[in-house]
Amino acid sequence: MPVIEVDAVSRSFDAVRAVSGVSFGVEAGEVVGLLGPNGAGKTTTLRVLAGLLRADVGRTAINGIDVASKPLEARKHLGFLTASTGLYERLTGREVLSVFGRLQGLDDVTLEARINAVAEELELVPFLDKRCGALSSGMKQRISIARAVVHDPTAYVLDEPTATLDPVASRDILQMVQRAKARNKAVLFSTHRMEEAEYLCTRLLFMRGGEIVARGTAKDLLAQSGQATLTDAFLHFATAMPSPSPSGRGVGVREHSLP
Repeated sequence: MPVIEVDAVSRSFDAVRAVSGVSFGVEAGEVVGLLGPNGAGKTTTLRVLAGLLRADVGRTAINGIDVASKPLEARKHLGFLTASTGLYERLTGREVLSVFGRLQGLDDVTLEARINAVAEELELVPFLDKRCGALSSGMKQRISIARAVVHDPTAYVLDEPTATLDPVASRDILQMVQRAKARNKAVLFSTHRMEEAEYLCTRLLFMRGGEIVARGTAKDLLAQSGQATLTDAFLHFATAMPSPSPSGRGVGVREHSLP
């Protein structure tokens, strides 16, 4: 059973279909990349998976726990990082991690050990007792990531975790994800950086128009698109027209007709 499950999920906002029939799974010890242009439905999919939005149809689960019917239980197994840090700026990093660790039910001894562990891993020790409002955007992002995983979840869902970071800080985050993979975590990793996707991800899912239009390894996506680089494959799938696959699960792509 996949640690992260998304099964035939659709979600609309009024007359706009943001996600349509999306299905995939992420196994333990796997990093799956979620790619696609802005407005493709990636963030809506992640929010449904985290229980922040309810699907119109379909099912999501973490560790076999249905997110819609048991959201609090499912979230105990989920580390969810949104695109916005949303930190309490008057609190220190340590205080933020303490609050969220207690919300996850960690006792004092376990919480202290976990705060020390994530602070060491993300190189936060010198900044942990500074107010979040005084930190750089990169340090705020590291605190946000630490907050998401302070309870040592089984599943990581990361929405553009390196978007505000410089190359050195981004490298540290990618190394953290690799260590999580080595510890048998299941990681769903949304990014616009193709070099990260190619370097880090076991498999890739490409979304456009609320649907998954391509899936497979980086090599698979290059073959499907007929392109030489993953960036060119991204552009190919971003401008291709979706068409139903014979199996009915997922879609293929066809080219726009050119004048």
